[in-house]
Amino acid sequence: MGTLEAFFFLSFYSLSTANAGQPTCSTTSCHKTGLPVRFPFHLKKTSRPDRCGYPGFALSCNDRSQTVLTLPASGDFAVKRIHYASQTIRIADTDSCLPARILRLSLSGSPFKPVYTMNYTFLNCSSGAVLNSWLSWLVPVPCLSRPNHTVLVAPYKPVGNSGLEGCRRVATVPVPVQRAVYEYGRPSEIASADLQLRWDEPDCRACEEKRAICGFKSNSSLEIGCSGAPHSGLPRSAKYGIIIGVGIPGLVCLIGLACYSCSKLRAFGRPNHHLDPELSPALATPPPATVARGLDGPTIDSFPKMVLGDSRRMPERTSDGGACPICLSEYQPKETLRTIPECNHYFHANCIDEWLKMNATCPLCRNTPEGSSRVTSCSSSASPSSSLSPSSSP
Repeated sequence: MGTLEAFFFLSFYSLSTANAGQPTCSTTSCHKTGLPVRFPFHLKKTSRPDRCGYPGFALSCNDRSQTVLTLPASGDFAVKRIHYASQTIRIADTDSCLPARILRLSLSGSPFKPVYTMNYTFLNCSSGAVLNSWLSWLVPVPCLSRPNHTVLVAPYKPVGNSGLEGCRRVATVPVPVQRAVYEYGRPSEIASADLQLRWDEPDCRACEEKRAICGFKSNSSLEIGCSGAPHSGLPRSAKYGIIIGVGIPGLVCLIGLACYSCSKLRAFGRPNHHLDPELSPALATPPPATVARGLDGPTIDSFPKMVLGDSRRMPERTSDGGACPICLSEYQPKETLRTIPECNHYFHANCIDEWLKMNATCPLCRNTPEGSSRVTSCSSSASPSSSLSPSSSP
C-alpha cells in the first residue's frame, strides 16, 4: 500500500498547488450573519488582496454593521441584497427616508443601471390645501413633511391642477424600482421598498451557472475568468487512485476464485473420485418434481352452464351480483355462464374455464370442487435408478 498512498499524496498535492499563484479571495461580510460579499464586490479596509474586487464595486461597513454602497453622485446607501446570478443589487436609505434620496438620486460615475424605472411626482402642499377625495393616488411622505406643509407623491405626472389647489409640484423623477413594484406596486410602497439596480460588467453569470469562482485571470489585466468549478464526481486523480487501489486487488481475487473453481471441477471429473457407487445414481439425478395445476377438461365441462335471458335474471339460489367476479364485466343477455356446483358461484363460462385450467379452487370462496381431478406436470423425467430398484413382486 505504500505505492498507493504515495500516488494519492502526489495527486492531491498537485491539485492544491495548481492555483498557488492566484490570490485567496474568500467571502466576507460586515458581521457573522451579514450580507455575503464576494467578487466583483469587496469590502474596504480588509486583509483581502487588492485583486479580489472589480473597480467601482467597493463596499464598506458603518457603525451599525450595515453593508454600505457609495454612489459617487448620490452618497451612501444600505445594501439589502446582492443577487450574483442575475447581477442585481437592492439598496435603501441608511436613515429610512428613501424618498428624500430619490429626489437627488444619480447613478453617474457608477457601474450600476436601473432594472425597472417608474416616474414619481413629488408635490408640496400647504397645510390649508384641500384635496378632492378622488385623488387617492396621492400618498403623503411623513419623513419629508413638516407641520406647515405636507409632501405627497404620485406614481405618475398629474395632468393639470384640478383638485390640487394649494400644492406645488416639486419634481418628477425616474425611480429604479423592483419588478414587483413596477408591475403591481402602489405609490405608498415607494417609502418602504428598496431600489433595484443591475450591472453588466464584469459579467460573471457564466461562472455563477457553473457554481464556479469568478475573478481576474491574471494580476495585470481586467479579463475575467472562472476557477474552482465543482466536478460532477471525484477528481480524475482520485478516480485513478480508486481504480488502482480497488481494481488490482479485485482482479487478483477474481483470478484466485477462477483457479479454485477450475481445480474443483477437475477433481470432480476424475474417474477415481471418492463417491459411493451405490449412492452415486441417487446423488446424480434429483427426484422428479411434481407441480399441481388446475382441473382437467372433462371435470370443467361437467360443471353446469346456462344462457342468460333478456331479463338478465340470475338464479335465486346464487349469491352473486350482476357482474362476473373474474373480469368484473356485467352480464349481458345471451351470454353463457358456468357455475361451480358446490358453492353455486356463477362466472362467464370463458372466464371460469381459463381460471380452472390454472387453479383448482373457486375464485370467490377458494373451495376445491369435490371429485375434481388435478392436472400435474413433471419437471424432469424418471430417475435412471428406477430401473435398478428391486421389484415389489416376487
